[in-house]
Amino acid sequence: MSADRMRVAIVGGATLKGRELADVLTEHSFPARDVRLLDDDEPLGQLEAAGDETIFGQSVSREQFEHIDVAFFASDEAFTRRTWRLAQQAGAAIVDLSYGLEGQNGVAVRSPWIERELGRPQALELQPAPVVVAHPAAVVLALLLLRLQRAGPVRSAAATVVEPASERGRRGMDELHEQTVSLLSFRELPKEVFKAQVAFNMISGYGDGARPTLAAVERRIAGHFVQLVSGIVPAPALILLQGPSFHGHAFALYAEMERSTETAELIHSLASEHISVTQDPAESPSNVNAAGQDDIILAVRPDRQRANAFWLWAAADNLRLSALNAAECAQIVAAARPKGKVQ
Repeated sequence: MSADRMRVAIVGGATLKGRELADVLTEHSFPARDVRLLDDDEPLGQLEAAGDETIFGQSVSREQFEHIDVAFFASDEAFTRRTWRLAQQAGAAIVDLSYGLEGQNGVAVRSPWIERELGRPQALELQPAPVVVAHPAAVVLALLLLRLQRAGPVRSAAATVVEPASERGRRGMDELHEQTVSLLSFRELPKEVFKAQVAFNMISGYGDGARPTLAAVERRIAGHFVQLVSGIVPAPALILLQGPSFHGHAFALYAEMERSTETAELIHSLASEHISVTQDPAESPSNVNAAGQDDIILAVRPDRQRANAFWLWAAADNLRLSALNAAECAQIVAAARPKGKVQ
């Protein structure tokens, strides 16, 4: 096998994150010689697309990870925790999009986008530890605030983040759809995932029994932000809301600068890799125009009441942003590791 071509496994290949990751690997010419889709029992045998190929989802076993260079985990958290060591024992590098390995000893939360912005690429390791891909909302907030700081010190910031149903996976998407249909048909609403009405609604917390809770996700975003920026910019005050949208995070970020700053200066600092700034009201950032886009879509305006204060309205495709960062993480952790099983 060529040294720069990898064998890849995607655990959770039938999930929304798994399917988006497979698309990103193909569209961005990821150096993969082979992509293997693995799943739990429910979607086994289903036909799934991986680039131009259509293949069957296969079960997770120790043998399936033999000769795999990178194993992506896009399954649910519990399934990742049950199966990731099978991949590690076979010698595969681990990239976790599920957050199942979050908080374990030696596991780093990473975003190559932010590492590049800080000019702090992490050192290559011969035996790289598993990597948790940073929450997409934390990546967006970190990138925006780091770019703002190019224009001058940020005195304070506050962010409202609106969560889409796709962050709860296919079940979340289906429940939002079913709630919408039920409301229009005057039927009782299904509430298995959110334990609350999310269709035509915006809420700051789920009903009793929903897991993960919205508060837990909010804490995850805040925690990942701190780990990514390492105190370079102040953490924003944060509230996470569940919106009635299927795809894409939306952000209202308020930032107060230490010194007088022109809007044009701020836009110049923000508009660079991964951020597309628009000042055309007809192209204002939205869940719709961010869908399928690699970039964060952003609009900027000064606050009408306070000097040196600005509002940033942004939208980003959550699934795609996670997949793009995961693909870059895989190339980094695979660069220095020996191929095949570690003896």
